[in-house]
Amino acid sequence: MYDIIIIGAGPAGMTAAIYARRAEKNVLVLEAKSYGGQIVSTPEIENYPAAPHISGFDFATKVYEQAVALGAEFKFEKVTGITDGAVKTVTTSKGSYEGRTVIIATGSECRRLGLPEEGKLVGRGISYCATCDGGFFRKKTVAVVGGGNTALEDALYLSGLAQTVYVIHRRDAFRGDSSTSAKLSAKENVKLVLNSRVTGLEHGDKLTGIEVTDNSGAVSHLDVDGLFIAVGRTPENEPFAGVIELDDAGYIKASENCRTSAAGIFVAGDNRTKEVRQLVTAASDGAVAAGEAIKYLEDN
Repeated sequence: MYDIIIIGAGPAGMTAAIYARRAEKNVLVLEAKSYGGQIVSTPEIENYPAAPHISGFDFATKVYEQAVALGAEFKFEKVTGITDGAVKTVTTSKGSYEGRTVIIATGSECRRLGLPEEGKLVGRGISYCATCDGGFFRKKTVAVVGGGNTALEDALYLSGLAQTVYVIHRRDAFRGDSSTSAKLSAKENVKLVLNSRVTGLEHGDKLTGIEVTDNSGAVSHLDVDGLFIAVGRTPENEPFAGVIELDDAGYIKASENCRTSAAGIFVAGDNRTKEVRQLVTAASDGAVAAGEAIKYLEDN
């Protein structure tokens, strides 16, 4: 029997483990793949306080080692479901575990374009986070793919850094807020490429350009140093849909206290409803969720 079972070993889950162990709670962390989450593919972190110019892998390794040194137990097994009750049962691909509380920190995945070599070029010109990686493309040429608010906001942010920003969208109008779209259209260094899709990646060791196909089938090429893909995210919450309340997009409904609709089950990180999804907010969620779980344990 564990005091706290944490599902997910990204920054949120591992931070929760650190805080829970410092409170001397018995902690199990379950992770389907490897520790670190999406941050491990980031070649250099620029926006985390007091840790400039560290790779995502090194950052994740330091957090993992800290959690292990404090006594958190890690098992690398895929979680397939939770049975709620006074005692929670977490089922995995290899067995099941009982805990008095659960923190779900499974994160979310960026939707990819599905192009050959796309995964290989992440960190080599392709990014899914403008605020994370935009600083590497100062005075360079970049492209943003997408038509929603995230894509428009990414393009607006990048317009203050890059020499030229192409915004590529498959329709003739953006889905994002009209006010943001208007601000973007007013930028002299922003070029809109509508009714078009990115259909190919040009590269050596890193991205050098993209192939763009418009809705008539005409193909063109753009020389770019960076491609920022903002076509949506997918939260990894499917195994918990029957236990806790999700919003229409599949995110776990929770406010800043990280409490879900089920007593004793908490959420931390990118898989919950929130405005900002960054490394620093994931760590913050982990600390908050652990604190709330500890309060719950003390009261029950």
